[in-house]
Amino acid sequence: MATSETEERVAPRIRVLVCDDHVIVREGLKRLIETAGDIVVAGEAGSGEEAVETVSRLHPDVVLMDIRLPGMDGVAATAAIREKFPSTRILALSTFVDDDLIFGALRAGAHGYLAKDVEPNRLFEAIRSVAASKSIMSDEVVNRLVQRIVTGHPLDARPGSALERLTAQERVVLRLVAEGLTNQEIADSLCLSIKTVKSHLSNIFAKLDVHNRAQAVAAYLRAPKARPEAE
Repeated sequence: MATSETEERVAPRIRVLVCDDHVIVREGLKRLIETAGDIVVAGEAGSGEEAVETVSRLHPDVVLMDIRLPGMDGVAATAAIREKFPSTRILALSTFVDDDLIFGALRAGAHGYLAKDVEPNRLFEAIRSVAASKSIMSDEVVNRLVQRIVTGHPLDARPGSALERLTAQERVVLRLVAEGLTNQEIADSLCLSIKTVKSHLSNIFAKLDVHNRAQAVAAYLRAPKARPEAE
């Protein structure tokens, strides 16, 4: 039996929690997000503690998390939410694109990091991507990640490396992920199938004990790198 247009299923809107300690910023984000059509603001919080409590009540799909918060900061709140509510996705927002903030947020489990001056459409795309279990970062953040790789100054370097658990090809795949390549670009670069690249990524996530590309990149950047062999 054919269904009429009025009976067609309407896709559920993405439910977002806005966390920022400035009321005017929260109001601006709420009004902006409501223009997207497929995204709705489910609630708001003015602190990290309030964000954790509100997530426990509302169970939003995505939290827009300001990283610089008084008391429990955004990094700590992100870690607490990810531990208690692993299905909730976190998109970190900050006025400052600072290395410590970026890597702190990624280590805590954030699925993306954007500067607050992001264009509205880019913000909407980021919310949709994060809600769809993808990772997203602004171009400036990606540039910071690549700069870390190029200069060879990983964060929190220490003896031994989680990368030692990866195969040679998995390390190459992870390096290309850190450089910002998509799965298709990695497949083309290494003459592999998309299925093989996805398999490598699954193995990388399991061996590094991470859940997404952003966390894998953070692990890559903070791992000690082997020195080039003398010629």
